[in-house]
Amino acid sequence: MSFTEIVSLALGAILVENFILSQFLGICPFMGVSKKMDTALGMGVAVTFVMGVASAACYAIDLLLIKLGLEYMQTVAFILVIAALVQLVEMFLQKSMPSLYQALGIYLPLITTNCAVLGVALLNSQNHYNFLGSVVYGVTGGLGFTLAIVLFASVRERMEFADPPEAFEGFPIALVAAGLIALAFMGFQGLSIFA
Repeated sequence: MSFTEIVSLALGAILVENFILSQFLGICPFMGVSKKMDTALGMGVAVTFVMGVASAACYAIDLLLIKLGLEYMQTVAFILVIAALVQLVEMFLQKSMPSLYQALGIYLPLITTNCAVLGVALLNSQNHYNFLGSVVYGVTGGLGFTLAIVLFASVRERMEFADPPEAFEGFPIALVAAGLIALAFMGFQGLSIFA
Protein backbone atom coordinates (compact mmCIF):
# COMPACT_ATOMS: atom_id res chain seq x y z
CA MET A 1 0.00 0.00 0.00
CA SER A 2 1.37 3.38 -0.99
CA PHE A 3 1.35 6.45 1.22
CA THR A 4 -1.38 8.01 -0.95
CA GLU A 5 -3.60 4.94 -0.53
CA ILE A 6 -3.06 4.96 3.24
CA VAL A 7 -3.96 8.66 3.53
CA SER A 8 -6.98 8.15 1.30
CA LEU A 9 -8.12 5.16 3.37
CA ALA A 10 -7.60 7.09 6.63
CA LEU A 11 -9.47 10.22 5.52
CA GLY A 12 -12.20 8.06 4.05
CA ALA A 13 -12.68 6.20 7.34
CA ILE A 14 -12.68 9.38 9.42
CA LEU A 15 -14.77 11.70 7.25
CA VAL A 16 -16.31 10.21 4.11
CA GLU A 17 -17.34 6.77 5.42
CA ASN A 18 -17.68 7.69 9.10
CA PHE A 19 -19.16 4.65 10.83
CA ILE A 20 -21.71 6.65 12.81
CA LEU A 21 -22.60 9.56 10.57
CA SER A 22 -22.40 7.95 7.12
CA GLN A 23 -22.85 4.22 7.67
CA PHE A 24 -25.05 4.53 10.79
CA LEU A 25 -23.19 1.81 12.71
CA GLY A 26 -22.66 2.14 16.46
CA ILE A 27 -25.65 4.37 17.13
CA CYS A 28 -26.40 2.90 20.60
CA PRO A 29 -23.25 4.20 22.34
CA PHE A 30 -23.39 7.34 20.19
CA MET A 31 -26.76 8.28 21.68
CA GLY A 32 -26.21 6.76 25.13
CA VAL A 33 -22.75 8.00 26.10
CA SER A 34 -22.75 11.42 24.45
CA LYS A 35 -24.24 13.50 27.23
CA LYS A 36 -20.84 14.61 28.56
CA MET A 37 -17.59 15.31 26.70
CA ASP A 38 -15.30 13.34 29.02
CA THR A 39 -17.46 10.22 28.89
CA ALA A 40 -17.76 10.50 25.10
CA LEU A 41 -14.00 10.87 24.75
CA GLY A 42 -13.41 7.85 27.00
CA MET A 43 -15.81 5.74 24.96
CA GLY A 44 -14.21 6.95 21.72
CA VAL A 45 -10.72 6.00 22.91
CA ALA A 46 -11.93 2.58 24.09
CA VAL A 47 -13.68 1.91 20.76
CA THR A 48 -10.64 3.12 18.80
CA PHE A 49 -8.36 0.77 20.73
CA VAL A 50 -10.72 -2.18 20.28
CA MET A 51 -11.21 -1.42 16.56
CA GLY A 52 -7.46 -1.16 15.91
CA VAL A 53 -6.47 -4.32 17.77
CA ALA A 54 -9.51 -6.23 16.49
CA SER A 55 -8.60 -5.31 12.91
CA ALA A 56 -5.11 -6.74 13.35
CA ALA A 57 -6.28 -9.88 15.15
CA CYS A 58 -9.21 -10.50 12.80
CA TYR A 59 -6.91 -10.16 9.77
CA ALA A 60 -4.79 -13.03 11.10
CA ILE A 61 -7.85 -15.10 12.04
CA ASP A 62 -9.39 -14.49 8.62
CA LEU A 63 -6.24 -15.85 6.94
CA LEU A 64 -6.37 -18.91 9.17
CA LEU A 65 -10.06 -19.51 8.48
CA ILE A 66 -9.53 -19.23 4.72
CA LYS A 67 -6.59 -21.64 4.90
CA LEU A 68 -8.69 -24.16 6.84
CA GLY A 69 -11.74 -23.68 4.61
CA LEU A 70 -13.83 -22.35 7.50
CA GLU A 71 -14.81 -18.97 6.04
CA TYR A 72 -18.39 -19.49 7.23
CA MET A 73 -17.13 -19.17 10.85
CA GLN A 74 -15.81 -15.66 10.20
CA THR A 75 -18.49 -13.70 12.07
CA VAL A 76 -18.42 -15.98 15.10
CA ALA A 77 -14.61 -15.85 15.28
CA PHE A 78 -14.59 -12.06 14.94
CA ILE A 79 -17.16 -11.66 17.73
CA LEU A 80 -15.07 -13.87 20.04
CA VAL A 81 -11.95 -11.77 19.37
CA ILE A 82 -13.86 -8.54 19.96
CA ALA A 83 -15.40 -9.89 23.19
CA ALA A 84 -11.95 -10.83 24.52
CA LEU A 85 -10.57 -7.38 23.68
CA VAL A 86 -13.49 -5.64 25.35
CA GLN A 87 -12.93 -7.70 28.49
CA LEU A 88 -9.30 -6.54 28.54
CA VAL A 89 -10.34 -2.90 28.13
CA GLU A 90 -12.98 -3.28 30.82
CA MET A 91 -10.48 -4.76 33.31
CA PHE A 92 -7.95 -2.04 32.50
CA LEU A 93 -10.47 0.77 33.01
CA GLN A 94 -11.85 -0.76 36.19
CA LYS A 95 -8.36 -0.87 37.73
CA SER A 96 -6.83 2.34 36.36
CA MET A 97 -9.79 4.71 35.77
CA PRO A 98 -12.69 3.67 38.01
CA SER A 99 -14.58 6.95 37.51
CA LEU A 100 -14.58 6.52 33.71
CA TYR A 101 -15.49 2.85 34.18
CA GLN A 102 -18.51 3.88 36.27
CA ALA A 103 -19.49 6.68 33.85
CA LEU A 104 -19.48 4.34 30.83
CA GLY A 105 -21.63 1.85 32.74
CA ILE A 106 -23.42 -0.72 30.62
CA TYR A 107 -22.15 0.83 27.38
CA LEU A 108 -18.61 -0.44 27.96
CA PRO A 109 -19.43 -4.17 27.74
CA LEU A 110 -21.80 -3.32 24.88
CA ILE A 111 -18.74 -2.51 22.75
CA THR A 112 -18.71 -6.27 22.17
CA THR A 113 -21.97 -6.01 20.27
CA ASN A 114 -21.24 -2.58 18.78
CA CYS A 115 -21.88 -3.12 15.09
CA ALA A 116 -19.21 -0.55 14.18
CA VAL A 117 -16.50 -2.74 15.72
CA LEU A 118 -17.75 -5.88 13.99
CA GLY A 119 -18.36 -3.83 10.83
CA VAL A 120 -14.74 -2.72 10.58
CA ALA A 121 -13.52 -6.33 10.83
CA LEU A 122 -15.99 -7.52 8.21
CA LEU A 123 -15.29 -4.59 5.87
CA ASN A 124 -11.55 -5.27 6.11
CA SER A 125 -12.20 -8.80 4.91
CA GLN A 126 -14.72 -7.82 2.21
CA ASN A 127 -12.46 -5.08 0.82
CA HIS A 128 -9.44 -7.43 0.86
CA TYR A 129 -7.21 -4.98 2.75
CA ASN A 130 -3.73 -6.20 3.60
CA PHE A 131 -2.51 -6.14 7.21
CA LEU A 132 -1.45 -2.48 7.14
CA GLY A 133 -4.65 -1.44 5.40
CA SER A 134 -6.74 -3.34 7.95
CA VAL A 135 -5.01 -1.72 10.91
CA VAL A 136 -5.16 1.76 9.35
CA TYR A 137 -8.85 1.34 8.54
CA GLY A 138 -9.58 0.05 12.04
CA VAL A 139 -7.71 2.79 13.90
CA THR A 140 -8.95 5.63 11.70
CA GLY A 141 -12.49 4.21 11.77
CA GLY A 142 -12.21 4.43 15.56
CA LEU A 143 -10.90 7.99 15.29
CA GLY A 144 -13.90 8.83 13.10
CA PHE A 145 -16.16 7.28 15.76
CA THR A 146 -14.41 9.39 18.40
CA LEU A 147 -14.74 12.55 16.31
CA ALA A 148 -18.47 11.98 15.82
CA ILE A 149 -19.25 11.15 19.44
CA VAL A 150 -17.18 14.06 20.82
CA LEU A 151 -18.75 16.53 18.37
CA PHE A 152 -22.19 15.30 19.33
CA ALA A 153 -21.38 15.44 23.06
CA SER A 154 -20.28 19.07 22.72
CA VAL A 155 -23.54 19.91 20.95
CA ARG A 156 -25.59 18.08 23.61
CA GLU A 157 -23.78 19.89 26.42
CA ARG A 158 -24.64 23.23 24.83
CA MET A 159 -28.24 22.17 24.20
CA GLU A 160 -28.81 21.91 27.95
CA PHE A 161 -28.85 25.72 28.02
CA ALA A 162 -31.20 25.97 25.05
CA ASP A 163 -34.94 26.39 25.26
CA PRO A 164 -36.47 24.20 22.51
CA PRO A 165 -40.21 23.80 22.07
CA GLU A 166 -41.70 21.41 24.62
CA ALA A 167 -42.24 18.65 22.04
CA PHE A 168 -38.52 18.64 21.23
CA GLU A 169 -37.13 18.64 24.76
CA GLY A 170 -34.75 15.81 25.66
CA PHE A 171 -34.19 12.97 23.25
CA PRO A 172 -36.07 14.41 20.22
CA ILE A 173 -33.81 17.47 19.99
CA ALA A 174 -30.80 15.16 20.34
CA LEU A 175 -32.01 13.19 17.32
CA VAL A 176 -32.47 16.41 15.34
CA ALA A 177 -28.93 17.49 16.26
CA ALA A 178 -27.53 14.08 15.26
CA GLY A 179 -29.32 14.34 11.93
CA LEU A 180 -27.88 17.80 11.29
CA ILE A 181 -24.35 16.62 12.10
CA ALA A 182 -24.82 13.63 9.77
CA LEU A 183 -26.08 15.99 7.09
CA ALA A 184 -22.98 18.13 7.51
CA PHE A 185 -20.77 15.05 7.13
CA MET A 186 -22.53 14.23 3.86
CA GLY A 187 -20.59 17.18 2.45
CA PHE A 188 -17.48 14.99 2.57
CA GLN A 189 -19.05 12.47 0.14
CA GLY A 190 -17.77 14.43 -2.88
CA LEU A 191 -14.26 14.70 -1.43
CA SER A 192 -11.61 13.66 -3.93
CA ILE A 193 -8.30 12.80 -2.31
CA PHE A 194 -5.17 13.05 -4.47
CA ALA A 195 -7.22 12.79 -7.68
